[in-house]
Amino acid sequence: MKKLRTSIHSEEQQFLRQLFISQRKSLGLSQRALAERLGVIYSLIGKIETGDRRLDVIEFMDYCFALELDPNAVLQQMKAKFYL
Repeated sequence: MKKLRTSIHSEEQQFLRQLFISQRKSLGLSQRALAERLGVIYSLIGKIETGDRRLDVIEFMDYCFALELDPNAVLQQMKAKFYL
């Protein structure tokens, strides 16, 4: 049985962080610009991207919307890669 709380170094966490970073860059957004979209201080974006800070489910959805990602599609991608 898998642990409920995975490490920030798990494949799933790394995949999600890389997906967010890639999408941010593909949109031409700096960490500051993404922070402005989310209404947060920019250092939070750096902490999320390095894994120092995790997102809860509501934050995950807001983060996806700010990056113009469909949260359901992200979860389906993760499900197919890690849980099937």
